[in-house]
Amino acid sequence: MRSNGSLALLVDAVAALDPQPRERQWVSLTFCVLDAVYSIGANYHHHVVPVVRRVATDFGVDTPSATPAAALSMADPVPLSALISRYADADALIVVAKNRQRTSTRGGIRKADAVLRYAESLDQHGVATLADGRAALFDDQRMKLIDHALRTVPGEGAAGVRRGYLWMLVGDQQRVKPDRMVLRWLARIDFHVDAEGARSLLDQVSESLTDRLGRVVSPWEVDHAIWSAERLK
Repeated sequence: MRSNGSLALLVDAVAALDPQPRERQWVSLTFCVLDAVYSIGANYHHHVVPVVRRVATDFGVDTPSATPAAALSMADPVPLSALISRYADADALIVVAKNRQRTSTRGGIRKADAVLRYAESLDQHGVATLADGRAALFDDQRMKLIDHALRTVPGEGAAGVRRGYLWMLVGDQQRVKPDRMVLRWLARIDFHVDAEGARSLLDQVSESLTDRLGRVVSPWEVDHAIWSAERLK
């Protein structure tokens, strides 16, 4: 792993992206799971968002995202138990999602299958709703057990990117998703790092910007600002 860039220049570059707090999030843990699984190796707006919206529509949810405060205050409209009951297998989910992507081009399982495995593992650990997911974030021992179970589902990406991204979507502001777009952006500033190296860098940038701006700038905000800028390239 090579990292020759200047941290000060990196902080300046991220500051220029104007990182901001989360404006919207999915209102259901089911939608978070769909997003986390389908987003690995796929164009977010062309493939991932349409999948979430198709499933939401199948459950009669017209507005699958809301402000974080609103999402936190409402009951989860599609608990994971409902997802599991509605789609008996991956084929049933594919009919609605209209997406046959696999977790890997080299023999990976279908993402629809991975979604259902994720849902079953979470549900078995008592995490069926968005509120359940948020509660689990504050229980380190429980999180270890859940993460161990989720790690067995094929296609989680380098350094557990998919698992980390799921908890980001649930609401963990300290998690980042150091995917290929974030790594590519960092490389242009001469930080040639892997996912773990990116996590460390974004934590440092978060701390520096918090001091500079006089407000809390979370690692999530840093990650999202970089990702949003890079997807426009």
